[in-house]
Amino acid sequence: MIERVLVRPGDYHDSVRLMQASAALRREPGVADAFVAMATPLNLDLLAGMRFSSAELANAGPDDLVIAIRARDAAGVSAALAAADEALAPAAPDGDGSMAAPPPRMLGEVAAADVALVSVPGEHAFVEAMDALRAGMHVMVFSDNVPLEQEVALKSEGARLGRIVMGPDCGTSLLAGIGLGFANAVGRGPVGIVGAAGSGIQQLCCLVDEGGGGVSHAIGTGGRDLSAEVGGASTLAGLAALADDTATEVIILVSKPPAPQVAAALRSAAASLSTPVVPCFIGEPGVTMAGAAAAALARLGRPDPHWDAQPVASPAHRPGFLYGLFSGGSLRHEAAAIATASLGPVAGDEDAPGHRLVDFGGDRYTRGRAHPMIDQTLRLDRLERLAAHQEVGVVLLDVVLGFGAHPDPAAELAPLVAAAVDAGAAVVVSLCGARGDPQDRTRQLALLGDAGASVFLSNAAAAEHAVALTMEAGSE
Repeated sequence: MIERVLVRPGDYHDSVRLMQASAALRREPGVADAFVAMATPLNLDLLAGMRFSSAELANAGPDDLVIAIRARDAAGVSAALAAADEALAPAAPDGDGSMAAPPPRMLGEVAAADVALVSVPGEHAFVEAMDALRAGMHVMVFSDNVPLEQEVALKSEGARLGRIVMGPDCGTSLLAGIGLGFANAVGRGPVGIVGAAGSGIQQLCCLVDEGGGGVSHAIGTGGRDLSAEVGGASTLAGLAALADDTATEVIILVSKPPAPQVAAALRSAAASLSTPVVPCFIGEPGVTMAGAAAAALARLGRPDPHWDAQPVASPAHRPGFLYGLFSGGSLRHEAAAIATASLGPVAGDEDAPGHRLVDFGGDRYTRGRAHPMIDQTLRLDRLERLAAHQEVGVVLLDVVLGFGAHPDPAAELAPLVAAAVDAGAAVVVSLCGARGDPQDRTRQLALLGDAGASVFLSNAAAAEHAVALTMEAGSE
């Protein structure tokens, strides 16, 4: 093996671009491992844990880019470096040589250009976000590991200034058709979405789009916003902003169940608005994102939406436990609630006995590697191993499409899906994507279906089908 570690002083890139670059390098033939990141203390510790070393790292700081490669030979190193340069290159101008036109306007009279995206190491995010707020901007904080007290301070300042703080740890927002973080190519329309659920917002955007509704804006608020400490500050601000937006006719409020006092405040605020609000607290009995999307569409006079599904008439599969491989935490949470109602307790630990639904986007699995929406390596490895696990009868996994996600996830998954089906397991896929997504949703669906998976656009429908298959095989 050959190792190469490069440090590029002052070459800053945001977290999403760096995760995509790391995943691109790992896909190069001959590359055993790769890591592209800013030289923060955490990332330097991760490099050490991956057994990368270089004298250049001794003087590297948070503003410096590190590219670490481990490959079979010099050709693999060269290919990886070329892939890094391509992945980190600035966006190309339009065909006429000019840069893209300014983005359209967002909520009310606030221009989309008046939103700052903060994607720096968590210890530096507070200063950057506060500076942006005081410069008159709304802020989306993609960064995680921001102390709770700093989040409270940011949102208090945002409320004082009449600005929304999306995050910290906000992975998805869609403002006037402009996606920030992970987002899908959905049409504009009268449905507004606000909530502390990244993949949940993506699922709702895709279901609403498929049902002919269209999305005005989708405002992510960060996973801790509905905690007792934060008090739903950004969610309440998002509800008010959407209610004031003339393009929004109905609002969906999505999150995992909030703290009780926060849930009461949200319901009270929603009831006071002239714009109808559909609450969707994932995990509450009978609540699904498909149900919330259908309720919002019904208010617009579009009842009974049909989300195409592709269940396969597969041969009888082996009995056994349900095993879920998820990249979206909200999708996993919804599936777990559905599974628990019929199967009993469902573990979140991949090594636990019994039924397991694992969130591979959790911190345990993303240290030193890109999010599984970008880099599927861990899930691919688990799926390959599950084919030989005779105690697993049904495999349930999500595939999330959109901007920022893996460019062709089904191409990597399909051979392993086919192997699992051939070995006797049933495979069910929740495909979260829109018709306009860059991965070509129709092709993704066909690849997975041809491999033997039952594919659903509704995550709830996928979970319900997987549970039914598990119970059916268990009763034989």
